Amino acid sequence: MQRALQIAASPGVPLGPNPRVGCVLLASDGTVVGEGYHRGAGNPHAEVEALTAAGDLARGATAVVTLEPCNHTGRTGPCSEALIEAGVAKVVVAQRDPNPVAGGGLERMAAAGIEVEHGLLVDDARALNPAWSFAHEQGRPFVTWKFATTLDGRSAAADGTSRWVSSPPARRDTHVLRALCDTMLVGTNTVEVDDPHLTVRDPDDEPLPSQPLRVVMGERDLDPDRRIFDDAAETVHLRTRDPLEALTSLYRDHGRHHVFFEGGPTLAAAFLKAGVIDEVVTYVAPMLLGAGKPAVGPLRIRTISKALQLEITDVTVVGEGGEANVRLTLSPGSRGGD
Repeated sequence: MQRALQIAASPGVPLGPNPRVGCVLLASDGTVVGEGYHRGAGNPHAEVEALTAAGDLARGATAVVTLEPCNHTGRTGPCSEALIEAGVAKVVVAQRDPNPVAGGGLERMAAAGIEVEHGLLVDDARALNPAWSFAHEQGRPFVTWKFATTLDGRSAAADGTSRWVSSPPARRDTHVLRALCDTMLVGTNTVEVDDPHLTVRDPDDEPLPSQPLRVVMGERDLDPDRRIFDDAAETVHLRTRDPLEALTSLYRDHGRHHVFFEGGPTLAAAFLKAGVIDEVVTYVAPMLLGAGKPAVGPLRIRTISKALQLEITDVTVVGEGGEANVRLTLSPGSRGGD
């Protein structure tokens, strides 16, 4: 299973939209007769690659797979059926498939007489595809909220200027994080005021060939000439103020698993109050404003004992000298006293 996990995470394998999966086939004496991993949407699944490598040696073998073999026909046929037809004797799985469309492979194989087990190194398997697993289990995408702030918690000056609170190295670092997500989301006010492009660019400021879905959330009409509506990437306007409704739609209607949320303070407060912020990434600039727009709007918290607690999971200095910012990565916890 450790080998299956290793090859599943081979360099160059995309993080989505499909999960990363590895498979190792073992003969009865424990020797490896085939292995394979999924290389991205449209490519053969890990089990099929391993079966192809093993050929006739797959009959009577044990398949060790990081994710339950799929039980549906998509771009490829069901892997559960491929293992049955190959004559595999036993299948050991780390993680059950949380996707209700694809799950059920273990039951299908057991009904065909294959010995099945699951749960081996399941936490390691989940770590391969955290956002994908989360989205299928929760019915909504994982949400990373990113914002830049001064030391005194301001995202813009009193006159509304906000470019640039973060330093050039921090902005380049943001594009690295954007590229890990399949969706970028802002509110209508951010589109009106800042006119963001919301594309992902490389260190040379060139757009990447594959772009996340751009999403605008809010009920008001917007100027179609805003940069977010150009042809650099697909854009969806979700006409709702309800964060959970928007996220559910992104999962159900658009197949999205990881949202990079860059909304302003009002929308950020709405997401926090709805309990749908799963990760916080903030770039703290070594500057003071004393007044201006806060990073987040009112949260109905009136005493320190009720503060929303966050756990720091990473602290990194991005850039050097006068361009240095501190990047904090945090996991939201519960409100104090709850």
